[in-house]
Amino acid sequence: MKFSQRATLITGIDVGSSAVRIAVGQIVSQGNGELLQILGCAEVPAEGIHKGIITSIDDAVSSVSACLERVERLAGAQIGHAVVGISGSHILSQQSKGVVAVAKPDGEITEDDVARAIEAARTVATPVNYEILHVIPKTFTVDGQSGIKDPTGMTGVRLEVDAQIVQGVSSQIKNISRVVHRAGLEIDSLVLTILASADVVTTDRQKELGVAVVNIGASTTSVAIFEEGDVLHTAILSIGSEHITSDIAIGLRTSIDVAERVKIEYGTALPKAVGRKEEIFLAELGAAEQEVVDRKYVAEIIEARVEEIFRKVDKELRAIERSGLLPAGILFTGGGARLDGLVELAKKELRLPAALGYPIDITSLSEKVNDLSFASAIGLVAWGADGDKPQSSGGRGGGRRAGGSMIASIGASLKDTGSMTKHIRDWIRSLLP
Repeated sequence: MKFSQRATLITGIDVGSSAVRIAVGQIVSQGNGELLQILGCAEVPAEGIHKGIITSIDDAVSSVSACLERVERLAGAQIGHAVVGISGSHILSQQSKGVVAVAKPDGEITEDDVARAIEAARTVATPVNYEILHVIPKTFTVDGQSGIKDPTGMTGVRLEVDAQIVQGVSSQIKNISRVVHRAGLEIDSLVLTILASADVVTTDRQKELGVAVVNIGASTTSVAIFEEGDVLHTAILSIGSEHITSDIAIGLRTSIDVAERVKIEYGTALPKAVGRKEEIFLAELGAAEQEVVDRKYVAEIIEARVEEIFRKVDKELRAIERSGLLPAGILFTGGGARLDGLVELAKKELRLPAALGYPIDITSLSEKVNDLSFASAIGLVAWGADGDKPQSSGGRGGGRRAGGSMIASIGASLKDTGSMTKHIRDWIRSLLP
């Protein structure tokens, strides 16, 4: 599918605990292919949101509306719909299996068979008041032959799929949907934010080898682990960069605002890299008292909390037997990843290659495209862009396997039970004279 220069605007909304961030982009032709171009990014402080959960509808609507006004001025166009990220400690994931009989008499597996198998995987016992966000197909099995990535066109009698089910609390999903609707937007799709972030900061090669993406937010840290191109595991940890700020405030007996400035301007996770005589004058950072603190002491406070975050990440890796065993290592993104020394400490604590995860295959005149805190919003834009492309296009960057965009298309089409059947019925009707 070809897109004209300003034919389609794609918007991603990342509703975080500390800030609401919105990115707007479009598909542009470049050479023989297409690239995603980010037209504008904006952020405002988040109100009425705590740990990814809406605590005040009115305050959250005000924050989203204010951010929307800013990004519309940057994009030079009115925005009417968006891809919205979902995160928070209420998100759960579990494994599921779907089994169906191949429909055609000659045994040829069609896309309809694949859709029915994935629909069958949805029929899991979800916790009370939870609803399914994504059904992510991992591998298929045809008549006992496992490890198949795309069974379409193959021949068999029995088709099975191993899938990961991502689900969240219904009330929270409805609340964030209500906030976006009240801000005047239609929702194209709801997406687990860490999946969108990982999609835009990793390459297909990294996902094949094995890679973890860790998004360190204000109140939560999100983890997504990939191997052989598939999502192995996702988790949302109830710990983030705000905990580091709180530790500094308690350790220095100062205010949260001063502690935040100390973290941003002088913080490091490597006490050994700090000189013995380096000092911080708190009065210069807004403190009422004329107090001087040792920068190395601050670094020790930060190191302790960052090590705790890494222990929790490693616990998730151990749960799937991948601790220290991901060849492509670990990529850090999110605002909390800007902390000095974080990557070096991660290499030591997690025993893996580590780097910062910036969006790839993205063009923009805005410097915010290289801001780690905007990786999620840009990832949501990229997710929306892939949703508009045919699966055979290979997705963003021309190298993604069909299953990558299958997550987006199936996750959206199967959100309401029976919607896939309706799509198929409408398609058949379109063929009739």
